[in-house]
Amino acid sequence: MALSDENQNPSWQDTFLNLSRYTKRTIIVSSDFVILTAVLWTALSLRFARPYEPDNWGTALLLLLGPAITIATLAQFGIYRVVTRHLGYRNAGKVFLIVLLSVLIWSFIVFMLGQLGIPRSTLMVYGIGAASLLTLSRVAVGVLLENSGLPIFRPGRQERTPVLIYGAGRMGVQLMQALERSSDRRVAGFIDASPTLWGQYIKGIKVYRPARLSLLLENENVREVILAMPETVRRERRALLSELERYPVQVKILPAFEDVASGRVSIADVRPVDVVDLLGRDPVPPVADLLARTTRDKSVMVTGAGGSIGSELVRQILKHAPRRLVLLDSSEPALYAIEREVDRFTQANYAEGVRPVIQTVLGSVLDSQLLQETITLHGVQTLYHAAAYKHVPIVEANPISGLRNNTFGTLAVAEAAKAGGVERVVLISTDKAVRPTNVMGASKRLAELVLQAAASDSASTIFTMVRFGNVLDSSGSVVPVFRRQISTGGPVTVTDPEIERYFMSIPEAAELVLQAGAMARGGEVFVLHMGDPVKIADLARLMISLSGLTVRDADNPAGDIEIVYTGLRPGEKLYEELLIGGEHPVAKTEHPRIWTSGEPFLKPDELAREMQALKAMMLRRDMPGIDQLLSRIVEGYAPQLELRAAEPIATEPSWPPHSGTLH
Repeated sequence: MALSDENQNPSWQDTFLNLSRYTKRTIIVSSDFVILTAVLWTALSLRFARPYEPDNWGTALLLLLGPAITIATLAQFGIYRVVTRHLGYRNAGKVFLIVLLSVLIWSFIVFMLGQLGIPRSTLMVYGIGAASLLTLSRVAVGVLLENSGLPIFRPGRQERTPVLIYGAGRMGVQLMQALERSSDRRVAGFIDASPTLWGQYIKGIKVYRPARLSLLLENENVREVILAMPETVRRERRALLSELERYPVQVKILPAFEDVASGRVSIADVRPVDVVDLLGRDPVPPVADLLARTTRDKSVMVTGAGGSIGSELVRQILKHAPRRLVLLDSSEPALYAIEREVDRFTQANYAEGVRPVIQTVLGSVLDSQLLQETITLHGVQTLYHAAAYKHVPIVEANPISGLRNNTFGTLAVAEAAKAGGVERVVLISTDKAVRPTNVMGASKRLAELVLQAAASDSASTIFTMVRFGNVLDSSGSVVPVFRRQISTGGPVTVTDPEIERYFMSIPEAAELVLQAGAMARGGEVFVLHMGDPVKIADLARLMISLSGLTVRDADNPAGDIEIVYTGLRPGEKLYEELLIGGEHPVAKTEHPRIWTSGEPFLKPDELAREMQALKAMMLRRDMPGIDQLLSRIVEGYAPQLELRAAEPIATEPSWPPHSGTLH
């Protein structure tokens, strides 16, 4: 997602708020002195019915002593430690009383010195005027900086649950105002990483440094922490979530700032921590030209359009005004769901007469005739091939179905695209294709080889592929499984304590796929930068802790949720890789999270012979022969035969058309 204009071109409000604490205090004190001096001069001018001029320097200095005493008294009582734009009704009354106290002190000095021509009525008018204008000036600052009026305060309500807000910026203040209107929560304090805010007050609520978090949780009996941090600081947010894991608190997150600023946020919008929040990947602005280059005003086709990645590709493509969008899937419910969503989106975002034509096609990528007819009929120019079987244990138990769908389905797509004059074909691949230990991974590496061979033998169609790891919340992902297990009281099941996986959000993956495909010249293996791998056991513990629960183990037998290790599934690896490595070169592209990997491939005639041999073995159900062939042509293929032997292979008909959805 592109950064907002606000982030790219900071407003004067942001510039002011980002000044150091002492610079802001200097500005505030100076403006207060000007206001107080103006009030005093106005009071004297009204008293004498003419613009006032002091008779001598002694009188002038005594007059200036009044504002100086007021400034000193305000500082002594901590008013300059209050965040000015969030004065609040309590501190407004405090300012009034402090100004009146300063007037009493000044009056005493004036009378001790014999008044020197300063009328007593002037002192009274100065006190009332100064208190009023100082309070109003702070209200005006709040209106200018926050674009909102004073919040509604309801003091004296019933006892409410104490919460901490992490983040004392505009998002945090908006949240605090919403909580003030709620009946069940009260803000016990703010936590903020900015030293310029430490020790200051926002509408009577103190801002603390992060080091005070533990003490606050204990002293205030806090059981809920709400994060009010921008989407653009995910890495910082992840570090904070890891820190909060140690405490028995439930952590929730405020929605995006756009919703807060527009006034649409409510307490109901505060959501539990999602796994995307645990990634710690700061967003990278997309290259706008790349996103639209292969989609705008083009006929685009997506296979597996109802799946996790396929449906997100459809959503992203629709943002860039395609002329026509063809959705192919073998699942009728999935196709119906994405068709309904697309229809709602186009009606809401496109004017009548300029909406892209949407065509749904129910069928399999193994149906060559259907593919060729669809491509020709709709003049497909760009094709994203996301249809595949992806679940490792299921494909391991049904290897022939997996190979037929994933490998030969890709071959059918490539041949139909070449025959139909498609400009560009982008295969959605997986990290499991690198040195695979399972048939699913081998079938996807074979699919890559199919496109690499097609690219070397095609002058008109660009064939390319994009390889990446797990996407969050896809079908079969551990994340929704963990979420369901936690909601039902556990246990949470993890295959192995050491298993690691790369993770990426579905929207980020789809956005990067579109950009990578636009950069293709033919035959490249694009690899998405997935960040650091995540231990699944750590992810499970973090999800349990941030739900406000504790892990039950030997150290904490009274905990809420147990983690049970079930052992690796057939064909499953402890660690996944994105690059074959060795002597194969890796190069950067114009996008910082997209690389290209130069990897070996078979010439078209050689691959054709191997595919014919593989097809014959599949018809004979010759699994030993299939494993030998895969070991010969798929680099690093090392099947876990002892695990597969324990799984019965389902009986499969000869060549039925099937397709599923990768990721």
